[in-house]
Amino acid sequence: MAKPDRIPRDKHNDHTREMASQRAAFIAAMAGTKLDAVSSYTIDPALTNGNIENFIGTAQIPIGIAGPLKMAGEHAQGDFYIPMATTEGTLVASYSRGMRIISECGGATTTVVKHSMQRAPVFLFDNALEAREFGKWLDDNLDSIRGVVRASTDVPRLTEIEQYIVGNMMYTRFCYTTGDAAGQNMSGKATLYSCEWIRANHPSKPRYILSGNIDTDKKHSAMNMIQTRGKRVIAEFVLKREVARDLLRIDTEWLYRYRQIASVGTHLAGGAYSGAHSANGIAAMFIATGQDAANVAESHAGLNYGELLDNGDFYWSVTLPALICATYGGGTGLQTQRECLEIMDCYGTGKADKLAEIIAAVVLAGDVSLSSAILAHEWVSSHEKMGRNR
Repeated sequence: MAKPDRIPRDKHNDHTREMASQRAAFIAAMAGTKLDAVSSYTIDPALTNGNIENFIGTAQIPIGIAGPLKMAGEHAQGDFYIPMATTEGTLVASYSRGMRIISECGGATTTVVKHSMQRAPVFLFDNALEAREFGKWLDDNLDSIRGVVRASTDVPRLTEIEQYIVGNMMYTRFCYTTGDAAGQNMSGKATLYSCEWIRANHPSKPRYILSGNIDTDKKHSAMNMIQTRGKRVIAEFVLKREVARDLLRIDTEWLYRYRQIASVGTHLAGGAYSGAHSANGIAAMFIATGQDAANVAESHAGLNYGELLDNGDFYWSVTLPALICATYGGGTGLQTQRECLEIMDCYGTGKADKLAEIIAAVVLAGDVSLSSAILAHEWVSSHEKMGRNR
């Protein structure tokens, strides 16, 4: 059997319109499919260097604007309009409805309570005792390892090294703050330098593997629900009883009972998020703002909590313990994604916590709208009206 032809590449300057056109022609010849829409783009191919290989064009996903969303956060304050990239009808309208409800009730209070990005090397020993003693050595030399991190990379700062012994293996999680970047790659670099220093300075020169897979990169885990990955962020507001009745057509007492029922259902199903839906809003914002879309796997996990207050109002909160987002680096600098970040004044350094607070509030808005639609028997009718191609 003949080997398939190789994809055209220019090892010296591959991110050009000429090379994109050559690859589009190659696909047309190989697959018999013209890429007229894919090849119609305004982005400068040179800007994608470092973001993608074998560039051929763009996936044009519709972007809608939801809002306004009133924020009373630690970092995000004021009224925001939210760019959301999606092909799911009713999604933007539903989130806008939830944002209106939150705004009518005084806005979302938000705060980032912890930062932690990990790389998780595993160190290999002859027996458990050696692994345990190695853990003591790590504790004693933590400041020296922090110095190695500072010397090897500009942004990450090592906060702690978690330790988990299994048999004769020491699983660790090197935890970092990473500024306004998501930080997976820079954490990997910092951890590699640290592991090499450890191997050179520890008496037993332990073998290691850079990832023992308990950093759970782009995978949901109970570990990150407890320990945090990326940012642990909370959004909360108080739903006024009269607003629930007049605008959502539900009673807060029934909403409180439904939250209990839904929590049991989440436990029964083994779900990662106890609210109505978090991935919809997170994915739509991630795509619009140049986040790594695969991080939705971790970021969507969370806890939805409510209290029925004595006056009949309803306290409602969302806690996202593993939200990974950035306002600098990665895909955030591409033209479309930068514009979407700029809509919310979230582009560049010093803005990542602000973006995280907005995302958490958007998740809360989505839960307000969908939960209420389910209780008011409006879920199916809304999709029938707005969510189908006719």
